[in-house]
Amino acid sequence: MIQRRRQFLKGISLGGASLAMTPFVRSLHAQASGNPDLLPKRFVFVVKSSGIDKFNLVPDGLENHYVSPTNGAKLGNRARRPGPLVDVSLKNHRLPEKLSQLEAFKDRLTIIQSLSGEGFSGNHTSGYGALSCHNSETVAIAPTIDCLLGQYLSDGPYPMYGMSTNGRLLEGGAGLSESYCYPNISAYKAGMPVPFQASPRKAFTELFGASVAPPDQLEAELALNGSLMNFLAEDAKRLEKKLSGDDRERFALYLESFASLQEIEKKKAGLADQIKKFAPTPSNHYDSLKPKHRIESYFELAGSALVTGLTNVVTLRPDTLGVQYTELGISNSVHALGHLQENKATNGMTGHEARAAVEKLHLAGIAELAQKLDGMPEGDGTMLDNTLIVYMSCAGGDHHGGQADWPFLLLGGMAGKLKMGRYLEFPKYRESGHRTIGNLYLSFMHAAGIKPPETFGQTDSNLKDLNLAGPLAELMA
Repeated sequence: MIQRRRQFLKGISLGGASLAMTPFVRSLHAQASGNPDLLPKRFVFVVKSSGIDKFNLVPDGLENHYVSPTNGAKLGNRARRPGPLVDVSLKNHRLPEKLSQLEAFKDRLTIIQSLSGEGFSGNHTSGYGALSCHNSETVAIAPTIDCLLGQYLSDGPYPMYGMSTNGRLLEGGAGLSESYCYPNISAYKAGMPVPFQASPRKAFTELFGASVAPPDQLEAELALNGSLMNFLAEDAKRLEKKLSGDDRERFALYLESFASLQEIEKKKAGLADQIKKFAPTPSNHYDSLKPKHRIESYFELAGSALVTGLTNVVTLRPDTLGVQYTELGISNSVHALGHLQENKATNGMTGHEARAAVEKLHLAGIAELAQKLDGMPEGDGTMLDNTLIVYMSCAGGDHHGGQADWPFLLLGGMAGKLKMGRYLEFPKYRESGHRTIGNLYLSFMHAAGIKPPETFGQTDSNLKDLNLAGPLAELMA
């Protein structure tokens, strides 16, 4: 069966396809080759706010170094008890209750604890620093790992596509948006942050709308874009002579941006058949203002965007500090939950229990996305085998100052480049053997086929006596 499919795929000519179809046809030829290294690699970053509690990420049967050995009280930031590296297989350990939805993917799940990012910490968030490893909470001063991976891995219209429940609005202010917003997470380079789509309905239209529209409408849109671009190109020379130096530079950037948009539409047109086949069917949840519905919609859109080849990297920002999960019976904001600890939320849960309930909602979306990708054959396996879903926070492992103890959940695979089905717990901050999130991002780059630098981001002066070069050896296959 596999060999017959490969023979068929080899018969598809790349030369006969448009430039826009190149990503899809390249994927088919990679599958036909039988070489897993040539298959597309994909990443999904799910970046929540307010930290991820680490004490309830320890599998059954392992000593929990994030609680007191005497009374079981939860330990705070920098409180991983002293001890060596913990590197064990998940095979013979039941996942903690919070991760029970991922039990079916245990062999492709790796839990990583106690990586640090202290050199770029913020009060409630590290902002861009969470993905760039720079001290840049509110201003992008370096490219982030999701954008770097997207520029290398994505042949489709979007190097990286982002969706966020809310963030700083383009027109100023903050709050729930129905258009683009800046969640201060991703950037292509210094001074070039990535706007995220906040509306699931608009994200659907942007990603899939043209391809599911009638052909005459699509042709009209492409013709309009082409006419506008031709007009701009003809008039650019005349306008340029009349503009001052600063205005001329801004106009050149405008032309460049418009050309990029036109190229996006051309690529999407080439993927129209693939998009029509796998585009989701919008539900009324796409118009809901409830965080739960938005999050579910984002995961659905993300899966379809990956399957259709519109992008190979998606970043989701499921919540920010002001979000209220009223669907869970909680009127406290995410920020307020971070301060409750053992005190009660409005639904009767303790702060710790309510935070776990929020995380489980995100993990349900991750499980559904993983199931969708695992149902899509690719090579001798599935799309999930070549996709890595990363669940993390922009604020480490605690609501305030958790950057010395940063948990990550990795689900999927990178064509066998990473050791999955593991629980990795690194030594405490400043202890011998401790590693940083920069080392993890170097691991991502290495697994994706990018020749990584020796280090990633700013170095932590408190760790100058430790070896922080290269990827995490314990994670690399």
